[in-house]
Amino acid sequence: MPGTTASPSPAPLTFYGGLAGALAPFGAFLAGVTWLALHGAPDEKGFWPVLLGALTLGLLLARDRERYAEAMLDGMSQRVVMVMLCAWLFAGVMGAVLSAGGLVTGLAWLARTLHLSGGAYVAATFLTTAVVSTATGTSFGTILLCGPILYPAGGAAGAMPAALMGAILAGATFGDSMSPVSDTSIVSSGTQRVDIGGTVRSRFRYAVPAGLVALVASALLGGGGPIPDVVATTTATTTATTMADAAPASANGLVLLVSPALVIAMLLRRTHLITALLTGVASAVGIALALQLVTPGDLLHIAPETFGATGVLVDGMQRAIGVSVFTLLLVALVGTLQATDVLDRLVQASQRRAQSARAAEGWIVGVVSAAVLLTTHSVVAILAVGEFARQTGERFGLDGYRRANLLDLTVCTWPFLLPYFLPTILSASASRSGEAFGMPPLAAGTVGLYNTYAWALVATVLLAVITGYGRKHT
Repeated sequence: MPGTTASPSPAPLTFYGGLAGALAPFGAFLAGVTWLALHGAPDEKGFWPVLLGALTLGLLLARDRERYAEAMLDGMSQRVVMVMLCAWLFAGVMGAVLSAGGLVTGLAWLARTLHLSGGAYVAATFLTTAVVSTATGTSFGTILLCGPILYPAGGAAGAMPAALMGAILAGATFGDSMSPVSDTSIVSSGTQRVDIGGTVRSRFRYAVPAGLVALVASALLGGGGPIPDVVATTTATTTATTMADAAPASANGLVLLVSPALVIAMLLRRTHLITALLTGVASAVGIALALQLVTPGDLLHIAPETFGATGVLVDGMQRAIGVSVFTLLLVALVGTLQATDVLDRLVQASQRRAQSARAAEGWIVGVVSAAVLLTTHSVVAILAVGEFARQTGERFGLDGYRRANLLDLTVCTWPFLLPYFLPTILSASASRSGEAFGMPPLAAGTVGLYNTYAWALVATVLLAVITGYGRKHT
């Protein structure tokens, strides 16, 4: 408004103990998550108490506790967080309907017909999810769509469970690193002032070799032969009614592929993720009811004697509760860090230490790694260090595409490997959809360990910095 002045930015949030105090809550969180992951934490609910303890520790160490509480709320109230929570809920419902309607048994039938078993099925899964994620630009969306479908179907193909879910996550990672419409591609190019098309074209020399390594590794890790022809006893976990008793694989449920295909088509047309998922839910329910793959009572059953409701729809939403609470608590913790000057101090310290082109690249990779490990958000990490990467890279004549690729490829590694990031947590949550089909639920740490593409990408980035592979000077 004319005649008004912008309000000054608030002073950074400070903690008793300085930098150590600011990082102590994250240290406690990482220690707790690592311990749980090593001891086979079954799902993200085990992380809730750890996050609660970390937030409480931060409150005790904060010099301004009211400001600390506001920073927590700022983190939780971000629009992107609300989009994620809605996506978890709606995708959970769609996955539950597709499974109850027989899509998983249909895919099992298809895998048998095509003689895809063990490693071949896992390799095909990696290729499928890589195509979906590259086309749509969303790793989260790929996990939400493909995880509850392809993972349960792997039971009939004799696929090794951890390798199969790792392949789903690996394919999602590939698209996040390669798609021209992924948020990391857009932000990395923008911060380095280069065009997205040129950035993606130059990224082929890094991503394609890593993808080929991941494909071969997925096939080798994928397992042996198929299991018996009985696929599952499919039940809605909140009901006592068995909807299919030891049903052999059949093609009937394959018609439900229309729903995820519709969602993918809408995403390709840049339809909002929430709109696409709601459309997918509606189409899945409509097709399943019209073809009598499920009954209305399967979808929703009212139990007056217990004052409750059960059924596939309720079960689908319950699948999202664990990851939703985890997300809210995590972004609250991240919000308190973003209110400090920790990232600014990290960038400033790094600027003084880069003395050569190789060293500059090493610092770019190191600083953006630290930023993503602390913030748990790839885009936030790139934005935090983008200007540092541009100025430092330009000082040593590093090509803009090279700088953008180092930023993008680095943030597409750790979030898809470590057990406290949303992609691994979401993949572990999706693995619970396979329990009724003989596929075990997996811990986030286990899924990340088998992400063959992300590990190949770590090696690719390190080799590129050390050897200078792909380095160009302006």
